[in-house]
Amino acid sequence: MAQKVVITGGTGLIGKRLTTLLLKKGYEVAYLSRRKIDIPFVKVFEWDVKNKYIEAGALKNTSYLIHLAGAGVADEKWTEDRKKQIFSSRTDSIELICQKLKQADIRPRSFISASGSSYYGEDTGDIQHTEMSPPGKDFLSEVTIEWEKAADSIKSLDVRTVKLRTGIVLSNDGGAVPKMALPAKFGFGAPLGTGKQWLSWIHIDDLCRLYIECMEKDSWEGAYNAVAFPPATNEDFTKQICKALNKPQWLPNVPSFALRLAFGEMANVVLGSNYVINQRIKDETDFKYEFPDLLEALKDVLSK
Repeated sequence: MAQKVVITGGTGLIGKRLTTLLLKKGYEVAYLSRRKIDIPFVKVFEWDVKNKYIEAGALKNTSYLIHLAGAGVADEKWTEDRKKQIFSSRTDSIELICQKLKQADIRPRSFISASGSSYYGEDTGDIQHTEMSPPGKDFLSEVTIEWEKAADSIKSLDVRTVKLRTGIVLSNDGGAVPKMALPAKFGFGAPLGTGKQWLSWIHIDDLCRLYIECMEKDSWEGAYNAVAFPPATNEDFTKQICKALNKPQWLPNVPSFALRLAFGEMANVVLGSNYVINQRIKDETDFKYEFPDLLEALKDVLSK
């Protein structure tokens, strides 16, 4: 019998690609979804976090749980209501899963939770962060800290728990790359703000392979920085996008004040600097990246 992997947020950018890789490896994949939808080769179970409901049978015989659910950080302006949604969508959902696992006396082999490199702060300049670095004190840091604390509630059930602090995910199906590449495709590529801010990134296939590695190998536990190395400055990132597309970069930088006028506090997502090092992956595991080079990673995703 195929081992069952239950994914929250399975219809998102990471979840879709991860599902493809899991099915290829012969796993049974099930989603927890807010609405009943038909997805080939995937069993979809309904859940309602607000009303503390998970459809019967959803967690039965679960070998692995992967938590990707969470309101998009850069999808909307950060009103107070949106901030609450970003926060609660990550923590309340884990608390519900923990409650249901406890009630049904179900113990998966592992629980893998998404987390963010924003754990260290929205804007930390040139400071280099490993997994041992202290957390920041701004909004996204607070969200990520509580996100990881919620994940540790699953750990308290004696379930091996892994948290992947993820940077910018390179994919042509969503996320930052299509938005940054669109002006470049028309010859209008330009760095944002000073262009000196660090962007920690990872190719979507490497990230999904990391999730599977964390599932399958019992040696993985705790928090890992799910990024490639080295990071790139925003200016270099823009140059590499233009190079991958064979387009020139000739416009001046987009000034910070214009971005803040347009996006408000959410502009911190693109103006912030995070130099994150995948120290534990390098020192403690034998994981090999398929796309360690930024230009090759961008060429791959932008060609699809």
